[in-house]
Amino acid sequence: MKRFPLAALAALVTCAAIADEGMWTLDNPPRAVIQSTYGVDLNEAWLNRVREGTVRLDGGCTGSFISGEGLILTNHHCAEDCIANNSTPDSDLNTNGFLAATREKEARCGEDSVSVLVGTEEVTAAVAKATAGVAAGGVVEARRSELTRLEQACEEASKKAGAPLKCERVSLYQGGQYWMYKYKRYEDVRLVFAPEKDIAAFGGDPDNFQFPRWCLDMSILRAYENGKPAKTPNHLRINWDGADPGDAVFVVGHPGNTDRLLTTAQLETQRTTFMPFWLMRFSELRGRMLQYSKTGEEPRRTAESYLNQIENAIKVRRKQFDALLDPSLIDAAAKKEQALRASIASNAELAGTATAWDEIEKAQVAWRDFLVPYTFIEGGAAFNSQLFVHARTLVRAAAERAKANESRLAEFTDARLTAVQQGLEAPSPIYPEFEILRLSFGLERMREWLGPDHSLVRQVFGNDSPDTLATRLVRDSKLAEPAARLALYEGGQAAIEANQDPMIRLAALVDPTARELRQRFEKDVEGPVQRGQEAIAKARFAAYGTSIYPDATFPLRLSYGAVQGWNEKGEDVRPWTELSRAFERATGEPPFKIPERWMAVKDQLTMTTPANFTTNNDIVGGNSGSPMVDAKGDIVGLAFDGNIHSISGSYWFDERMNRTIGVHPAYIREAMSKVYGANALLKEIDSR
Repeated sequence: MKRFPLAALAALVTCAAIADEGMWTLDNPPRAVIQSTYGVDLNEAWLNRVREGTVRLDGGCTGSFISGEGLILTNHHCAEDCIANNSTPDSDLNTNGFLAATREKEARCGEDSVSVLVGTEEVTAAVAKATAGVAAGGVVEARRSELTRLEQACEEASKKAGAPLKCERVSLYQGGQYWMYKYKRYEDVRLVFAPEKDIAAFGGDPDNFQFPRWCLDMSILRAYENGKPAKTPNHLRINWDGADPGDAVFVVGHPGNTDRLLTTAQLETQRTTFMPFWLMRFSELRGRMLQYSKTGEEPRRTAESYLNQIENAIKVRRKQFDALLDPSLIDAAAKKEQALRASIASNAELAGTATAWDEIEKAQVAWRDFLVPYTFIEGGAAFNSQLFVHARTLVRAAAERAKANESRLAEFTDARLTAVQQGLEAPSPIYPEFEILRLSFGLERMREWLGPDHSLVRQVFGNDSPDTLATRLVRDSKLAEPAARLALYEGGQAAIEANQDPMIRLAALVDPTARELRQRFEKDVEGPVQRGQEAIAKARFAAYGTSIYPDATFPLRLSYGAVQGWNEKGEDVRPWTELSRAFERATGEPPFKIPERWMAVKDQLTMTTPANFTTNNDIVGGNSGSPMVDAKGDIVGLAFDGNIHSISGSYWFDERMNRTIGVHPAYIREAMSKVYGANALLKEIDSR
C-alpha cells in the first residue's frame, strides 16, 4: 500500500498554490496548461475513457462504472434516498448498512436513473436564429420552443439509428453557447452495498465541510438493462494505492451550479434579498425537523434523509452569504465588468452590449418585487409535501400533454415524460406524520409572508388553520399509492377534472396563480436577464474567446489539481488522515460513533490506512460521487465534500484555501475486505 511520505509535507502546504481553477467541458480542457503544470497529456483517448466511465446520477450527483457488469461507485449520501426508501421500521439500512448477498437481492432504487454522456452537438446558431428580433418578453418562450424542437429531433434521429438516446438542452457561458448533450440512460438502478451511516458520515454535521475527516462516504449501485446487469466494458479501474502528495488528480463529474459570471447587480440581489429570505425559512424548518426527529425512533428514521439535506444546504448557504458580505467579492466582480466594458468600448459591432448590464439591473429590481410570492406559490415553498409534488405533476402533465410538444413547459416535453412517469410510479414510501409537519410549516410561512388577506391565501385556507389543513390534505389524499397516480396520469385532463382528491384539488386551485407568476418571471426577469447575458457572453468571447471556463450547470466537467494541503491560520493542514484517528475521536454516540462491526474487528485493521485526503481541485455541489482519477485515468479517490473555504467557490475560486475532500481507495478496500466481507464485490471490481 502506498504511503504518504512525511518529507513531502513542508513543500506541499507551504509552497504557493497553483491556481488550478475551473470546471471545464471535456471538449475544451486547458490542455496546454495541464501539460505545462503537471506533465499530463489529456489526449482524446484519455478524455473519451473517463467520459464513458463517468455517470450522472440524475437526482443530482455523480458516479463511475467500476466493473464490466454495471457496478457504480458513488457516495453514501448520494444513495441515501434509495437506502431510506428500502428501509423499514424493522430493517433500517442507514443504521445497519446493506450488502446484497446475491444479485437477486440487490434493492431497486425506484426513483433513480443514471445517464452516460455519449455525444454533444452545438446548436447555438439555431437558437440565435429562432430568437432573432424577438422582444425580451418573448425570448424565453421562443428559445424554449426551439430547444424543445431540437431535443425531439435529436431523439428521433437516435431512434432511427437504432440506438435510442436521451437528448438534453445545455446552456453554457450564460447563453453564449447552446448544446445538445446526448445520453445513454439506465432507468433500472439497484443498491448493492452501503456501509452504516455512522461510519459513512462519521462526524456528522459538526464535521461537515471540515478537515481532517474520516468518512467512508461511499456506496455501490448497479445499472441494469432489460432486467440484467448492464454491460459496461469501458469502466474505470481503481488504483487502490491512491495518489501521493503532489500527484496530479482530475475530478470528472457533474457540478451543479456556480455563479461566477453573475453581474454585480445579480450578486447584490443574492446578498440583500434571496439569501436572507432563504436562510430565515430553512433555519426554522431545520428546528422543526430536529424537534420532530427526537420524538421517537420512527420519526428519526423517516426524517433523517431530508434533515441531512437541509443541514447540508444551510451550511452551504451560510458560507455563501458570508462570501457575499465580503466587500472584495463585489469589488472583484465590478473590476471584471469594468475591464470587459473597456475592452468593447471601441468595437463598433459590440456597441449595443453596453446596455446589457443596465437591462439585467432593471430585471433585478423587478425580481425583488415578487420573489417572495413566486417562491411560495410557483416555487412550491408553501406546499412542502411529496404528495403535493405528485399532485402538481399530475395537474400540469395533464394540461401540458394536451399541447403541441414545442409549446409545453420544459419539464413536460416528450424528452422528459419518461422521467415524469418514473417518478409517479416509484413505490417510494410516504410518511403521513412527516408530510403533515412539512406541509403545515410551509402553509404557516406562506400566510405569514403573504398575509392572511392575500387572495390565494384566503382560497387555500378557508376556515382551516395550517395544522388542520395540512392534516386533512395528507390524511384524505390517495396519492401515496403509485397505482392511483398512474391512473390519473393515464386518464389525462378529464380524469384530473373529475378527481376529488384534496391534493389534486389544491394543486388545481393554485395552478393559475402559479402560472401567472411563472409567466411574469419569464417576461420581466428571465427574458431580459438572458438577453443581457447573451450580449455580455458575446463581448466576453470577443475579448477572451473560450480560454475561460463556463459556469457549472450540471453537465459533465473536468477539473485539474493535485493532492495538496493548505495553511489554516498559521497551521499547516496535512492533506490526508489515517484510520487510527477515527477510533481516537470516537465517543460511542452519534455523530462520533463507530459501528459495532468495526469495533469487533478493530485489531485486524491496518490503522495507518489513509482515510480521507485533500486536493486543490475546483468542485462544487453535484460533484459528490465524482471519480478522482490520475494521469492514467484510474480512480485514486472518491470526491465527497470540500473544506469550509470551498463553499465560496460558488462565486469565486481561492487557490490558496479551496480544497476538495475525497475518500481514499485504500479505506474502501480495507472496509470491504476486513469489515463487511464484500470479497465477491472486490473480485468483480478487480477483474479486468
